[in-house]
Amino acid sequence: MDSERFRELHARRPFEPFRVHLINGRSYEVRDPDLLMVGRTSITIGLLDRERGGPIYDHLITISLDNIRELEMIS
Repeated sequence: MDSERFRELHARRPFEPFRVHLINGRSYEVRDPDLLMVGRTSITIGLLDRERGGPIYDHLITISLDNIRELEMIS
């Protein structure tokens, strides 16, 4: 996976939520572009604070692009 794909997804308007599947079996959803940062070799996703809602993250996870197995668009 390369960072260009994530830059395209991040810039898309209207934003389309997606799920990132990792090679270790875990997955993370990106439902708001404000909760995604794209780097050259990794992405950082803000994981939502479910109690507060909205684009307020509880904590961050940084994922190496080498560890991403696939992307799935969420309808």
